[in-house]
Amino acid sequence: MADPKGFINHGRQVAETRPVPERVKDWSEVYVPGSLLPIISTQASRCMDCGIPFCHNGCPLGNLIPEWNDYAYREDWTAAAERLHATNNFPEFTGRLCPAPCESACVLGINQQPVTIKNVEVSIIDKAWDNGDVAPRVPERLSGKTVAVIGSGPSGLAAAQQLTRAGHTVAVYERADRIGGLLRYGIPEFKMEKRHINRRIEQMRAEGTKFRTGVEVGRDIDAARLRARYDAVVIAAGATTARDLPVPGRDLRGIHQAMEYLPLSNKVQEGDYVTPPLTAEGKHVIVIGGGDTGADCVGTAHRQGAASVTQLEIMGRPGDERNADQPWPTFPLLYKVTSAHEEGGDRLYSVSTTHFEGDEDGNVQWLHLIEVEFAGGKLVQHKGTERRIPAQLVTLAMGFTGTDRENGLVDQFGLDLDARGNVARDQDFQTNVPGVFVAGDAGRGQSLIVWAIAEGRSAARHVDGYLTGASDLPAPIGPQDRSLMV
Repeated sequence: MADPKGFINHGRQVAETRPVPERVKDWSEVYVPGSLLPIISTQASRCMDCGIPFCHNGCPLGNLIPEWNDYAYREDWTAAAERLHATNNFPEFTGRLCPAPCESACVLGINQQPVTIKNVEVSIIDKAWDNGDVAPRVPERLSGKTVAVIGSGPSGLAAAQQLTRAGHTVAVYERADRIGGLLRYGIPEFKMEKRHINRRIEQMRAEGTKFRTGVEVGRDIDAARLRARYDAVVIAAGATTARDLPVPGRDLRGIHQAMEYLPLSNKVQEGDYVTPPLTAEGKHVIVIGGGDTGADCVGTAHRQGAASVTQLEIMGRPGDERNADQPWPTFPLLYKVTSAHEEGGDRLYSVSTTHFEGDEDGNVQWLHLIEVEFAGGKLVQHKGTERRIPAQLVTLAMGFTGTDRENGLVDQFGLDLDARGNVARDQDFQTNVPGVFVAGDAGRGQSLIVWAIAEGRSAARHVDGYLTGASDLPAPIGPQDRSLMV
């Protein structure tokens, strides 16, 4: 362990963020560059000799958290990075984007603030990149087997990297113009600058992974022909069918899915546009959905100069502390203030949209809502609470309902779906079509980035075993559906 008295002598200290008036004027990450390293060894020392590290079970990747906390405490950054990479291909992604269920499971969190695991993680990997400790791992020999990976989000990239390192020839097919999936176009720059993706892609290219952008399997290339060309296929195309809001006025101009709005802003940062075709500048913005995607829309609208930003959530406001039915070490539903919420705007809970109202030109101008609550398992509206709020740009961030059924991929492969609309698979991640595997949101449903990477790694091991009869890739850590995880 680190310092035996670290958790007694030191309180929790998190990364410092830049002042709001400064950061809303740019798209750089919100944290003060270099602010973590002076405090991170001390924070790592708070990791206690708890006997059973529940953080392992809280993390779908099974990250070796106490081990790399100890190395971080001793400032042995090379050893810390080695332990970090033993279970996670892309800790710079999870260290910035994961909601850190490991911290909710931290034993210290029973009666104190938990260890800043997420901050330690990102400090280790950033230091590793600075020190040149992240290098391509080129396989010693090739297997002669070929694998196609459909989708270049975190699950697809993890599967591709693991399979490439196992000696297989891997090609990643991405329908967008750049690699990264939702990491590239769904996550705003202020949460994760895309240079982190770019250098991982260069590492993967050096290892031998091939990338094919602008190719949508099912439309640009027939799925059955792709299966015939490769020895195995991994579907990691995500759950991209967005949940809609079928209320009167939905067809008015100015109402968009979040994944129509956010990618355009990211394309500005990539240099594709000078200004986004869809902008919040000078508009009253409504974000429907209280999750992380909704918060991304809030932060984006702030930076585009919105006149006002209001986020709506149909559920009630979560509490500040755990409910009795969400005891430690489960991942609790708590009131969350993201960096975007720190920057301003209103948040309304227990409200439901009844309809939209537009002007004579067909542009949305008002959103009508009513206060609601869930009682007896049903949504009850409170009559007399109806009101309208100005809405000149509305983004729908209400989650996703399953994999894309319109591009032909599912039908051309002949894939079975489960009751939730996800691609069905067995315990080995294999679909009903021999040699076709599925990982990440496409098979699991909308979930966390840490689950996506874990599933990509697990699927890669099963693909490797399918191709060669056995696999030396790391074994999946624990069952795929853990009771402690969301």
